[in-house]
Amino acid sequence: MAGKDRILVLGPTGAIGRHIVWASVKAGNPTYVLVRDTPSTVNKPRLVTAANPETRDELLQNFQNAGVFLIQGDMNDHQSLVNAIKQVDVVICSFGRLLIEDQVKIIAAIKEAGNIKRFFPSEFGLDVDRHDAVEPVREVFEEKAKIRRVIEAEGVPYTYLCCHAFTGYFLRNLAQIDITVPPRDKIYIQGDGNVKGAYVTEADVGTYTVEAVNDPNTLNKAVHIRLPANYLTLNEIVSLWEKKIGKSLEKIYVPEEKVLKDIQELSFPNNYLLALYHSQQIRGDAVYEIDPTRDVEASEAYPHVKYTTVDEYLNQFV
Repeated sequence: MAGKDRILVLGPTGAIGRHIVWASVKAGNPTYVLVRDTPSTVNKPRLVTAANPETRDELLQNFQNAGVFLIQGDMNDHQSLVNAIKQVDVVICSFGRLLIEDQVKIIAAIKEAGNIKRFFPSEFGLDVDRHDAVEPVREVFEEKAKIRRVIEAEGVPYTYLCCHAFTGYFLRNLAQIDITVPPRDKIYIQGDGNVKGAYVTEADVGTYTVEAVNDPNTLNKAVHIRLPANYLTLNEIVSLWEKKIGKSLEKIYVPEEKVLKDIQELSFPNNYLLALYHSQQIRGDAVYEIDPTRDVEASEAYPHVKYTTVDEYLNQFV
């Protein structure tokens, strides 16, 4: 592990944090996690539970068994946060949507500690500086964008990780509401189904995040995960699924006006998930040009990484 940066993961038992921890361990980076005495009680969508069945206690025990350093502390305890940060080189935050604005506390602790080479704020979705999302997602994206501006204003070295659509949210149910496996009879498709989306497994997000940690070329840039085999329209994904199950699905194309109405009428988490689907499938928020002065395309920067394709991911549900 000589020469590897020490990585601290905040939010290590969440839907993405756990995968970043395991990727860090696998890459040989000394890995630290900040653990509170009492976990948060946030109502998680069923999709998250289905994709990540391990409990918090099980995870923490497995982390310890793998040599991860568990540090007791709390984001709201400034001194414990500073003390934790002083032990590492890189801080990766993977907090959920309700804690995005609280990252100003992490930035303040990083500034006081004075030793951090890189901060990865909690993004791990669409590029928050390139989107046309509607509420309730827009507010979260705007909060993330505000954190970017604070980081830049404070002169904290950073990398932004834009991974777009987790397979656990977008693919295991083919973007359908209230199910956790792909449908076998009929499917509702937002818009015409021909807008490109970018899909990636949570485990692969962890891998690419740690690749970016260990890459000096990603300093003060955004890393975009749009993998060639996974940059697909929903129509293309449905066609893959139909071939696997040997039957055609009834396809119901939902116009944008109806989607927007449903988002307004549904409650959380369905309104939030539907707004995410709308952002990618109708507004095309994963479709944009890379600016090499501020962006890195992960598939081009790390061609050695063998990622899970959409085709391979769907095999588990056949």
